[in-house]
Parts: sequence; C-alpha cells; structure tokens
Amino acid sequence: MTRAEVTSAEISRMAGVTRATVSNWRRRHPDFPAPTGGTDTSPAYDLAAVRDWLAARGQLPELSPPEELRAALLQAPGGAAALLPLVPPLARLEHGRLRELCELHDQELVEATSQRLDVTPAGAAPETVRALLRCVTEESAEATLVVFQEVLGADSAHTTPRPVVDLMAGLLLEPRTVFDPACGSGGLLSAAARRGATRLFGQDVVAAQTALAEVRIPVEAPDADLVEVVAADSLRQDAFADLRVDAALCNPPFGVRDWGHDDLAYDPRWAYGLPPRSESELAWVQHCLAHVEPGGRAVVLMPPGAAERASGRRVRAELIRHGALRAVIGLPPGAAPPPHLGLHLWVLTRPDETADSSESVLFIDASAGEMSHERIVELWRDFDEAEERFEPVAGLAQRSSVVDLLDATVDITPARRVHAGVVATPEEQAGRAEELREQLARACAGLAELADAVRIGGDAAQPGSLSWAVAEPEPRRSATVADLLRGGALTLHRAAPVRRGGTSPNADPALDDRPVLTVSELRGDTRASGSPRDRPTEPITIEGGDVIMPETLHGLRSVPARVADAEDAGKLLGPHLFLLRPDPERLDPWFLAGFLSAEDNTHRATTGTSIVRLDVKRLRVPLVPPQGQRSYGQAFQHLFRLRQAAALADALAEETARQWTTGLTSGALLPPDANG
Repeated sequence: MTRAEVTSAEISRMAGVTRATVSNWRRRHPDFPAPTGGTDTSPAYDLAAVRDWLAARGQLPELSPPEELRAALLQAPGGAAALLPLVPPLARLEHGRLRELCELHDQELVEATSQRLDVTPAGAAPETVRALLRCVTEESAEATLVVFQEVLGADSAHTTPRPVVDLMAGLLLEPRTVFDPACGSGGLLSAAARRGATRLFGQDVVAAQTALAEVRIPVEAPDADLVEVVAADSLRQDAFADLRVDAALCNPPFGVRDWGHDDLAYDPRWAYGLPPRSESELAWVQHCLAHVEPGGRAVVLMPPGAAERASGRRVRAELIRHGALRAVIGLPPGAAPPPHLGLHLWVLTRPDETADSSESVLFIDASAGEMSHERIVELWRDFDEAEERFEPVAGLAQRSSVVDLLDATVDITPARRVHAGVVATPEEQAGRAEELREQLARACAGLAELADAVRIGGDAAQPGSLSWAVAEPEPRRSATVADLLRGGALTLHRAAPVRRGGTSPNADPALDDRPVLTVSELRGDTRASGSPRDRPTEPITIEGGDVIMPETLHGLRSVPARVADAEDAGKLLGPHLFLLRPDPERLDPWFLAGFLSAEDNTHRATTGTSIVRLDVKRLRVPLVPPQGQRSYGQAFQHLFRLRQAAALADALAEETARQWTTGLTSGALLPPDANG
C-alpha cells in the first residue's frame, strides 16, 4: 500500500498555523515525525504519523466533512479511484437513508452500503466509507466530487467556471446529443444535460479527468439516457470518428504546438484548411465541426489571439466564407482561466447545403462584464432566428457582413467590430458628458470626505481615528470559528446545491419569487438578483447582520465578507456561499466580518491549488469584549464604505472619459480653443 504523505504547507493548513510554526515544531520537538520522502528543501511526512502527533498535542482542529474525506482518501487502501463509483448511487439515496448508513457500526457499514447501492467498495476501510457518506450527507455529492478531484490530482488541469459553462450550454439552444472532445471532468456535458441533452459523449487525454466525468455527469444529470466517456488524445486518437451529434462544446487546451500537425496533415477534418502548427485551437474548432450534423452547432472557448493572428487568417477566412462562423462573443478578463485574458466564445454551425448560407457574423462585446449571460443568449437567439432583422445594440452587439470581414487581416475581435453608437446630436452628447462630470464630482467629494474621516493618530474623539500600538502589535487571544460554533456564539449555514432530477421535500412555493444572492454578486458587491438556476434545494433566508463569505476564491487575493443589511434581509442564500449568523449579544457582525476576511487569516484556512477552497471553521477571531468589538466594527464598516465609494468613483471616471473621448473623436464635442 502506498503511504500517504503531506508537505509542511499541508501540515500548516491541517493545524491552522503558519508554515513558520511548523518549521519551529520540527526544530524544537524531537518527537516530531521524521521525513519519509520529498527532498531536503521540501520534505514530505507520513500523514498518519503527523495526524497522531498533532492530535496528541491538541493541535488538530475538528475536520470538516470534505477535509475528513480528503484525509481518508489519501490513506484508502484501494485508492480514491476505487471509491468513485459509489458517489452516483449515494447521490440518488434519500437524505434519511444516508443518515441511517452513517449511524451503523463499522462491521455493518461496508456490508449495508454494498447491499443498498449494488456497488461493492472493494477493500475500503469502514472509516473511509463513513467519511464518504458523511461528506455526501452533510455537504453534497458535488462537493464530494471536488474532494476526489483534488486527491486524484485532476484539479491541476484548469476547469471551466460554472457561469461560463452555463453560458456555453445556453448558446446551443436545446440540443439532444452533445459531444465534448476535451471534456475534462465533465462540466460542459453536465450543463448541456441540464439544458435537455440526453445523449452525452466525451473524450479527454487525462485519465483521471475522464474517471471523474463518468461519475460527475450521472450525479449532476441523472436524466441522461446515455453517457460515454473515453480517455485518449482526441486529435490523434479520435474515439468517436463516426459520431455525428446535434452540438459540440469545447474548452480546448491553449497554445499546444505538439498537437499532431505533421501526423494529421491530410486529415479529412481540416475542411477549412490545415491549421498551422502554432494554431492548435483552430484544429479543435474543425474537429468539433466535423462531429456535428449539417446545421448543427459548436461553441468553443478560444484565446483572444486566435481572432487576429496572421498565421490563422486563412482558416478564419474559410470559416467565414462558408458560413461556419456565426458569432464571436468577448468575455471579461477573469471569466475563465487564464485570469489575465479576456477569452472569446466562437459560435459555429456546420454548413447545410440545403439551407441558405449566412451573410453576416454577430459580434458581442461583453468584456466590460456589464451584460448578463441571459442577455447574451437572447441576442444570439434573435440573430440566429432572423439575422437580417437583428437590431444592433450600441457598444454591445453588432453584426458585420461577410464582405466586410474578408479584408486583409480577417480580424474577428469583438471589441474592434462593436463600435459605440454616437448620440443623435452634439447637444445630447454634451448633455450626457456634463451629467457624468457632475456625478463624478459628487462621487469624488464623497470619497474625499470618507478618506478624510480616517486618520492615524488623530483626535481620539473623532469618528474613524485610529491609534497605533506603543511598541509592537497588541497581543490577542483568539478562537476559531469551530470554537465559536461549539460555544453557541455563531451558527453556520451553507445552502445545499440544486439536486438535478428531484425536488426537496422541504421546498416552499412561497420562496419561489425571492431573489438569490450568488457568488458573483458577492464579489461584485451588487444586490441579490440570482436566477432560478441558482435556487438551492433547501432555501436559507438571509437576515440582517448575517456575515456571508464565498466557499472558493477563484484568483481573489482576499476573501470578500458581506454583512447583510435591511435590503439583503429576506433574500435566499445561493450555492457555494457560507452564512455565519452571530449572536448579537456576543459578536458584532462588522467586527466578525473584518477579522474573518483578513488576508493573513484566510491564507491559513484555504486548501487546494487550482480550486482554492475556504475552510471557514479554521478562521480565527480575536477574543475582544463587546464594547471593543463595536469600536472595531465601526472602523471596518467605515473602510467598507470607503471601498464602495472608490469603486463608484473609478467606474464614473472611466465612463466620463469614454463619453468625452467619443464626443471629441466623433466631432460632437470640440476642444476649448477649436473656435478661437
């Protein structure tokens, strides 16, 4: 059996301490476990020995269900992959049945689980099966699969974020059979199933990813009639060479030069030209088109360079000339990895000789992040149904004729094809520019007032004044969120994600019309307006004073914590969010939010690499009397308002400059001495 090992960084996360503390333990305690692997600069330690040592010293916090499962899987005799087949049947069991299994004794647990699921957990220890049951019961099958993904190492490959996945599936407009040649762990295929697809086909070169996909899709899409996933190189070893489907979805690997250019030079899939060696993405585009029926659609996530690079100009021109390229949608930076690029979605159709060819291409520029995904799908649907009657949306959506696109560059970058509309008259342009200037002036004045109210070492009686410690930071005793939960100072809630193919027995129709606070809205500090697809199975109603935090960071340096106000009260908590409800007699909510979201605090309470998850129970809170908490809370609340004012001023400054520039360049506005 392979021994599970952990690094110093993982030990620090397990114990809720810094890496420096772990190094100190190694030097000062002779009984600290000796390294069992790794290197001299990055040693690895036996997981079981480390856990025993931490437990003996009282340094091992209570594990959350996902962390308990992760530790158990690392030590599972049969390996995590052997336990994966248990997840789909567990997801289908009623909550009460799961609870019954969890309460069985060790000798009964494995046997009863095998009988109930018709799947034998071969060689699995009872404690491992129990950890799996607890994670599915107390979290969800989806959260359980995230743990498997991390343990199997499949999270090293980038995953497509849920909002982009749903957008891509929505652009297909109700297909029945869907193919994904770079399916990863199956996110795009699951999204297609949620849109009504019943026959799903996937392929991926990473075996760990396909193993997850085979399990994930039945969990998230239990109504699918057929799911077939193959582990192999899609371009070189096409496992579905004869397959023709209604639609294809794909988030291909970017910038791969060794994709088979020389071996596949005469492949019949290159109907629009042999993709250059440096343009592997254009090979994936044609691979998708080769697997859809005439008239079928493909949606492919593409890097922005593929829209303009000279090397891919000929293939782009052929796609446009034959009517295969139907729309290009520019996404905001950070919508999907890599976070520094604003990626594009290419919407394509395999030409149908019996139908009229398209005469234009739709361009949507959503790079500013101000357009909802529902609006993008609506614009695409309008264009697809009657492109000649499509009404452009100034600055957001425009259609360009095939003739205009087939120029010397064949540049299909949305931002260059979508031009902001100029107002009808110079007077109207000037009025809008002046209105923005006045709004910006008021926002800057408000920001200056808030900033002026915070002074270091100022009058102690002045609100917002801060003093400094005399010689060194003030020492504080602290407690973890887990400690506060046990003591009753806090309650922790997490919305159960939607279980596809069924409804909750506790569902309340009276809650159907309530908005849902989502992760994206929490990060953008906008008001709750979640769509029905975000509605959890077991709703949790937000109350004023609740502290809400995200479960994952997705590239954020700090974790945003939101204190619910009167306007938030009554909304529903969306999926992948934590809600901490403090006892108002013991904890001030702004004090709690300020310390929970501190960067050094959250750094010690996160796990994972590509998917960085927050273990909220490991966060620490200083033990401060209620009066002192209120003082801290007032300061944190003031800083929150300062950030809000700065964000508003920044947005208004950008819009003011854009409007003035448009006016000057269009001739609607003139510089001061133009008439002199």
